[in-house]
Amino acid sequence: MASTIEQLLDKLDRSRERLLVALDELPDEALLEPNTVGNWSVADLLVQQTAWESELVTGLLRISQGKKPGRLLAALKHDEEYGRLRYEENKGRDLDRIFDDLPQVRIQVEEWLEEFSEKQLSKKGHFSWLKNRTLADLIAQLTYEHELRYLPQVEALAQKWQAPPASMTISLTPKNESTDFIHEDEPDDSFAN
Repeated sequence: MASTIEQLLDKLDRSRERLLVALDELPDEALLEPNTVGNWSVADLLVQQTAWESELVTGLLRISQGKKPGRLLAALKHDEEYGRLRYEENKGRDLDRIFDDLPQVRIQVEEWLEEFSEKQLSKKGHFSWLKNRTLADLIAQLTYEHELRYLPQVEALAQKWQAPPASMTISLTPKNESTDFIHEDEPDDSFAN
């Protein structure tokens, strides 16, 4: 059976790979288009993902120091307000910077996983402030589970964006209008050898 860290790493890799495949299909204008995934642009969602994972990294640092991750817990308690503030801070952020930050913070999360024992990651109640949850549950919630909530919409957007407009499609079904082109005064040679 795979360890908790191996399971987390596998799920982190799978969700991120799916996201990157979907993003690869979208041009910059699609990434920046408002209200494409709910009230957000895809770029907004990526900034939110990065912000939560960055907050998680800071929280994991505090946990490794034997401290309660107060700021992370406050953000979780008021997640909508946290998201709104991160949106305001990052409105209009450059796509290049977004795509630089997204993998960098994920690498930091993965590196921090190595700092915790199997017991610290998987035992419910090990950290009293988590109540009856595990540290692995918290990590999952803020990383791949968060990503998977909006990923189907991003994938659907990528498919829709790549689909040709209806006016550009070519019907492969022959039309039954061949008689429209035959004039009465011309002989019908359609059945001739």
